[in-house]
Amino acid sequence: MPTATIRLFLVHGDPKRLRISELSNWTGKAVSGPRTEFGGVLEREESEKSGIYFLTGTDPETGKPAIYIGEAECIRDRIKNHNAKDFWNQVTYFVSKDENLTKAHIRYLEGKLLEQAKSAGRAVVTNGQSSGSKLPESDRGEMEVFLEKVNQLLPVLGIDLLVPMTGSTTDAPTSRLLYCEIKGLKATGFRSANGFLVQKGSEAVASERPSSEKWPWTRNLRQKLRDDGVLGDNSDHLVFIKDIEFSSPSAAAAVIHGGHANGLTAWKDAQGKTLKDLEAI
Repeated sequence: MPTATIRLFLVHGDPKRLRISELSNWTGKAVSGPRTEFGGVLEREESEKSGIYFLTGTDPETGKPAIYIGEAECIRDRIKNHNAKDFWNQVTYFVSKDENLTKAHIRYLEGKLLEQAKSAGRAVVTNGQSSGSKLPESDRGEMEVFLEKVNQLLPVLGIDLLVPMTGSTTDAPTSRLLYCEIKGLKATGFRSANGFLVQKGSEAVASERPSSEKWPWTRNLRQKLRDDGVLGDNSDHLVFIKDIEFSSPSAAAAVIHGGHANGLTAWKDAQGKTLKDLEAI
């Protein structure tokens, strides 16, 4: 993405309340706020325009992050219909200041954003299906630029659910790869913007250490990863079926070791140098 200057206006001075966000040299604008600010969000004149919107929160059944992505010719009228949904606690919408977003444009954006959300796999996407829209080549180019700007602003507004897992197995530079080995098993991974990514095909021990009885979070996390289809059984060990990001190197190492582990020493480069040594200043 190109460099950008972001202007973030806190309407009430509180970063958790109503926020207006813009990018330099861009005709778009984002309005975001918590559900408790619902009235204020919809009182904005921007809500009368056409655009795309995001409802974000937690899925009550799985406890995972959840997102709904929609489009509307009048944001205000459409969002009011979502009050019956109880999962969301934040609403964010994007409009164009020059009012050049047509119905076809916003349907195209909605379809693209839903594809991103599903591909990222960070949240439960609560939409049934996307209508999408075909556009002439020139319009498509303009909407791809609009989409790029939306993706730049979303994480700034606290929504990183469309961000792909950084450095997937196919494009991770080998110079960044680290290895965690135990009992003849090997896992590969590296630091990512959100923590630590363990790559598909990595291996983990089949059984938990006795320490997991005293600190059961590791056991619980491993079971959750199995339930989610991230960890699978492979003869006498477990294998990561897809890339997965952890909050830290230690959390990743603990899952691989089956119990408490210091990620700074458990992860090493190809020359055997620990992550702790690699990051020493």
